[in-house]
Order: sequence, then C-alpha cells, then structure tokens
Amino acid sequence: MIKLSRDVAGPCLAPRGSVVAIGAFDGLHRGHQALLAEVRERAAALDCEPAVISFEPLPRAYFSPQPVPRLSSVREKLVGFDAAGISQALLLRFNAELAAMTPEAFVRQVLVERLAAREVWVGGDFRFGHKRAGDVALLERMGGELGFVARTMPPVLLHDERVSATRVRELLAAGDFAAAAPLLGRPFVIEGKVEYGNQLGRTLGYPTANIHLHSRVSPVQGIFAVRVGLGDSECAWPGVASLGVRPTVNQVTQPLLEVHLFDFEGDLYGRRMAVEFVAKLRDEQKFDGLDALKAQMDHDARSARSVLGMNPVLARA
Repeated sequence: MIKLSRDVAGPCLAPRGSVVAIGAFDGLHRGHQALLAEVRERAAALDCEPAVISFEPLPRAYFSPQPVPRLSSVREKLVGFDAAGISQALLLRFNAELAAMTPEAFVRQVLVERLAAREVWVGGDFRFGHKRAGDVALLERMGGELGFVARTMPPVLLHDERVSATRVRELLAAGDFAAAAPLLGRPFVIEGKVEYGNQLGRTLGYPTANIHLHSRVSPVQGIFAVRVGLGDSECAWPGVASLGVRPTVNQVTQPLLEVHLFDFEGDLYGRRMAVEFVAKLRDEQKFDGLDALKAQMDHDARSARSVLGMNPVLARA
C-alpha cells in the first residue's frame, strides 16, 4: 500500500533510503510507466524504497492564467503509482512558498532530508526550483556532495514518436482515441463517483449517471460513444456520453460528464464509475428547445450503438 505525504518539512519518509522519480506524471503514460519500472527495479537492487515526488496543483496549472487540461485526477495518479509498485508518494503542495524555493534548498530539504535519496531519476530536460534555475547538472553536482546519484531517463519512443503528455492531450482533443491509447498504454478513461443531477435526461428518455469534474479540466469535450466499468469491473457496458456545459439547458458552469448506459436498469448513485472514451460523435452544441435536443439525442444513441458494434435499430426511433 502506497504511503502519501504532502509537506516539504517533516521526518524522513525512507530511513533505509530511496530511489526517487520526480515529475508531474499527468496521465501516467508509457514514458512514465517506464520510468517508474526503472525506479522500482533500482530500489529493489539497492534494498531501499521506490518513491515519487509530484505536485498538486501541477506547476504548469499554478502559473497558467487559463485552466489547464489534464489527463488524470489526483486519485487516478495515486492509484497508478500504487499499481506501479511505488511505496512512497510525496505529493507536494505547489504554492508560492514552494515556487520560491531555491533548487539547492529543494535538494537538501526534500531529496536528502525527507527521502534520503540514493538515486534521483528525472527526464533529460528536467528543471526545478525558483525560476526553473535547477537542472540535471546541478543534481549531479549536489548528488556528489550529498551522497546520491542523479540519473536521466531517455525518452520513450513509439513508432519514432516521443511519448509525452502534451502529445496525448493533443490527440484526445482531436478525438483520436485510437492513436492516444498506445501512447497511454491503455484507453483514455475518466473515473468518478456518480452524483445526483436534475434528472432532465430521465424526462427525455435518457437517464444519465453524472460525474462532476469540479476543478479538473478535461482534454475532451463533446458527445461520445463510451464503454463503462462499474466498481472494479472492466469497461465493457456500452453507452453514450456528453462532456460539457449543457448549452441548451445552460444549467452548469463547470463541465459535467453525463453517461447513458444502454439497456441498463439499476441505481448507480454513489457508485464509482470508469468511463472509457471510444469515439467522438460530435461537438457540443446548443439546440432550439428540448424537442430538437431530444431528436439529436436519438441520433447520437443510434450512432453510438453502431460504433460500439450494437444494432442501431434497437435505439429509440
């Protein structure tokens, strides 16, 4: 079971020492997976703890004046760390104080005092500390002084393309889920707990399970064919989903994920749901009234059934 800590200051989290990876780890794509596997193997060889340092909010989101899309929630990231065999996660609160910390102070207080690092793994372009003044060369120099080794992870390539969170977000925004999946190492999924809505979908003949994204900004918006997993089950139940701000009824200001499960009966409130995005059907749009919206929903349901290999004739006419 992974142990989570949030603060720069505090007792040493790894008295036996640690092998540490540092990064944003948004999406835990195949490049991240390769890095975490290396950390786990090196920690086993050195008989110490595999650890990660990450940040919430993400630094790029902290400094950006605009909302920044992200591939995974905090919970999804931590679940991914645990599945990768990481035993310590130092999820630092990225705030003004941390942004002002010098690279030298970060190395001494976080890497050495907090995690007793024996090896530190980063990407070759890694920068850290106040005004991004720290780099791999500084890690190597201070490591020689303080007793750890700085190592860089080469880029992971897939069909001669560098795997990166930026590239994955671009593909998802374009609705190219088939191209994004190999870079992620899995289909793109959004997870969450089903919450109560205003039950408008039910009155239109399409009851939906609602997942509020709150402050998270999704890289995808629109109407989609999806497969759904409930609890720990795999994403197998077919459905159609909307992710956006519902412009026709204009009843939400933050993006809402609404999922209609085909031919499903039962109560989903309070249950955890994983929604796998299979294909984008169209962009979100505003309709002239509920009748026009209902007609489009019928069309979307038929399209989704067809994409998912179901008989579209069974959809509501």
